[in-house]
Amino acid sequence: MMESGAPICNICGEQVGLSAKGEVFVACHECTYPICQHCLDYEIKEGRNACMRCGTPYTDDDTAVAEVQAEASGDQTPVATHLNTAKDSGIHARNVSSVSTVDSEYINDSGNPIWKHRVESWKEKKNKKKRAATKEKKEAKIPPEQQMEEKPESGEAAQALSRVVPLPKSQLAPYRTVIIMRLIILALFFQYRVTHPVDSAFGLWLTSVICEIWFAFSWVLDQFPKWSPINRETYIDRLSARFEREGEPSELAAVDFFVSTVDPLKEPPLITANTVLSILAVDYPVDKVSCYVSDDGAAMLTFESLAETADFARKWVPFCKKFSIEPRAPEFYFSQKFDYLKDKVQPSFVKERRAMKRDYEEYKVRVNALVAKAQKTPDEGWTMADGTPWPGNNPRDHPGMIQVFLGNTGAHDIEGNELPRLVYVSREKRPGYQHHKKAGAENALVRVSAVLTNAPFILNLDCDHYVNNSKAIREAMCFLMDPQVGRDVCYVQFPQRFDGIDKSDRYANRNTVFFDVNMKGLDGIQGPVYVGTGCVFNRQALYGYGPSSLPSLPKTSSSCSWCCCCGKKPTKEKDLSEVIRDAKREDLNAAHL
Repeated sequence: MMESGAPICNICGEQVGLSAKGEVFVACHECTYPICQHCLDYEIKEGRNACMRCGTPYTDDDTAVAEVQAEASGDQTPVATHLNTAKDSGIHARNVSSVSTVDSEYINDSGNPIWKHRVESWKEKKNKKKRAATKEKKEAKIPPEQQMEEKPESGEAAQALSRVVPLPKSQLAPYRTVIIMRLIILALFFQYRVTHPVDSAFGLWLTSVICEIWFAFSWVLDQFPKWSPINRETYIDRLSARFEREGEPSELAAVDFFVSTVDPLKEPPLITANTVLSILAVDYPVDKVSCYVSDDGAAMLTFESLAETADFARKWVPFCKKFSIEPRAPEFYFSQKFDYLKDKVQPSFVKERRAMKRDYEEYKVRVNALVAKAQKTPDEGWTMADGTPWPGNNPRDHPGMIQVFLGNTGAHDIEGNELPRLVYVSREKRPGYQHHKKAGAENALVRVSAVLTNAPFILNLDCDHYVNNSKAIREAMCFLMDPQVGRDVCYVQFPQRFDGIDKSDRYANRNTVFFDVNMKGLDGIQGPVYVGTGCVFNRQALYGYGPSSLPSLPKTSSSCSWCCCCGKKPTKEKDLSEVIRDAKREDLNAAHL
């Protein structure tokens, strides 16, 4: 009788069974892909003589390959030919009479092959699954790769989602002229310095020349990335026409937002809350947005303030989307000095804005009360509302914590509309183990989000960087979901903009040269660098590929007497580089999310 832990055939769903030796039947000894004897013979009859997983040809020691092939062709001649070939190669072939024995084992009392009934039952099960999947088609998530490979669109949807806008020559020509002139002057200067050494102080002269050459070389490296800066222009309307057809569910790819924070006493919870609120209110399908907050300090203050933020988001998000508020971080929206009535035509806007500002001020008071309470830690540690100790009382030694504040069930605003997901994550920490600070926190968020939502794209933000443009995600999707260039894009980096800086910016706090000159110059070469925040990643690019699984090299003998005596022709061994290349190709083909 078959044991309960026996493997199941991946084709028909039945138990694999036992071989003639009384052991569990194994079709492929390389990867042990579970297939029963009957399905294996059916695969061979159809001409598929290699393993479906690793591609290794099936051997004659475990399967009736030759006999089944002969039965499929209806002729005994190929069997005899195969036997002769096997004999020449030193393999002990089976007797031809075994063909009839094998065939009789696969025929039932009614005269029909057993494998045929199994294949028919397997197809019936598969059709049932397909029908069930068709019913849930509206709820299923379409991967971005499949979206990019759809049939060609017509009209506006078929046009490119972005384009490169080079800077005018009237702006670049003066800069390039100055650079060329400085290069010529540098060349003349070094020609003079090298040809006129100072004999009385040769060591000092040589040292100064080396330093001057190094500084000139570093200057050249700094100037040439700025040689051809570019701007990029996106077309959000074309993105909507392609992936958001009227009357159909949105086909835009899902995005996971990562927000990192450590110490709520140094990084105020209100600042983190404004970042979270700006994410929850982005102009993007709510079922495609998930916000993960990483609390690397395991602070109860962050947890409680996030609970208050989730409650306030039920009012703030519908207000922003109803009146197209920009920016959608309440602290910065209410503090800006501008005409907030501009382009507002709804009569109820003023009344609702005043009510929302009052609700936000009450929310700030509640968060400030939590901050004041957290200033003094109790001797026995923090306790939760149910009286149990807070698991993160020791920030260096605590278990992992995950709390979903807003999810699919019950996550609705005051108007009954669905809200994006909001998840609190505090990774596990133990003494003696390196946690790698922010990089480790990001890795933990990647793993947690892969289990909960597994969005194909990830946007990471610092806790003090809010989204100042609600359509920023759509801008990034114009590159990442472009059918022409999307597969080659690893990430999209947004520039940083700063609030609270005087107009003159005497201390260069805006980093204008870096973001508006250097980054655009690098984009003209191969792409900007990652600055640590405000970047939309392709999840597959973060996963990468594991090390190549090298197959074991065949053992070679130092003596040729075996080949001469047995009549076996020596086979040509593969070069090591070919083996490594084939293994890498297999790993790349097998890599998936």
